[in-house]
Amino acid sequence: MIPKGFLFSAVEAAIKKPGRKDLALIYSETESNMAGAFTTNKVKAAPVRVDMRRIQSGRGQAIIVNSGNANACTGEKGMRDAIEMTRIVAQGFKLNPSRVYVSSTGVIGSPMPMQRIRTRMHDLFAGLGKFTIRDIAHAIMTTDTFPKVVSRTVDVDGKSGTVAGICKGAGMISPHMATMLCFLMTDIAVNQRTLHRTLRDAVKRSFNRVTVDGDMSTNDTVLIMANGMLGNREISEKSKKYRMFQDTLFDVTYELSKLIAGDGEGATKLVEIEVKGARSEVEAQKAAFSVANSNLVKTAIYGNDANWGRIMAALGYSGISLAEEKIDIYFGKVNVVRKGLSKGKDEEANKVLRGKDIRIIIDLHLGRSSARVLTCDLTEEYIRVNATYRT
Repeated sequence: MIPKGFLFSAVEAAIKKPGRKDLALIYSETESNMAGAFTTNKVKAAPVRVDMRRIQSGRGQAIIVNSGNANACTGEKGMRDAIEMTRIVAQGFKLNPSRVYVSSTGVIGSPMPMQRIRTRMHDLFAGLGKFTIRDIAHAIMTTDTFPKVVSRTVDVDGKSGTVAGICKGAGMISPHMATMLCFLMTDIAVNQRTLHRTLRDAVKRSFNRVTVDGDMSTNDTVLIMANGMLGNREISEKSKKYRMFQDTLFDVTYELSKLIAGDGEGATKLVEIEVKGARSEVEAQKAAFSVANSNLVKTAIYGNDANWGRIMAALGYSGISLAEEKIDIYFGKVNVVRKGLSKGKDEEANKVLRGKDIRIIIDLHLGRSSARVLTCDLTEEYIRVNATYRT
């Protein structure tokens, strides 16, 4: 399902190389409440800097996005190019330029091939409404192996409202935020302040808990548009329907996060690591990331080796409070460590690792807090992909 009032278009501009659509447009038939979240990397791409300024208004109507070039580390020309992209869209639809957002993903440090983009804008406008949300998800891919789309439908005041999202991301994935572009859309009317807070919380529990390789991008962007075309009473944090909207948005962002982690460059397995029984959520998250970012853990998972000793080591250097003699570790339902000691079930756990979706549960038995982190295994293919990324 697609939220009411959203239209899409995509064209091939040969931004990096010919052969695929790489310039896309998301357009709402009416101006929308908007919220966003962006990379915390101190080196920020020009589109990120443009959007961070414009999102302060909390309003928007269109997003133009390209793959193949990040428009990062491109100086003042990069800023002019990003602004020009939004200005062309604004002129095409007679919008205030401040209501148009821009996102880019791809190679860092290369100037945007603006002439190629300019020559394709007319066709981009002409194609509006002739493409699907999946076409946009495909156009924004870089090293992704498949387009990532998630949609949920919920009842709001007796009407069927939709929250849908697309994202891209496979490598240079580390939290705050994970390297990615994500565009979320809903026809549900949501108060702008509520939209901002709900997105912030959803990002914290989903995209900020994904790690593939520990590298943080310059272009990470999440934008959400709520155009209100469902016609419901506007949702605020005091509304009866607020919890429903909050849960639905988190469901969409978490499912998108799982698609990113499962499509990590060269990955063969999606891995969810849950740390329970921590003294605080901060410590639980810190421990989970320590395990998820361990190359030794990730390569062992790739090799179907339930090497729990590597998990214990990662917990030990995570910097959190722990008592070795209290730690339990599970691979799926197989309890391999009880009170810090082996249960002698490594072979049984190795069989669990032959699956595609792996869940590792660590119970510290020190408190009541928990956190989940998504990651993937580390394979030879990751090196191949990144050794030739610019060529």
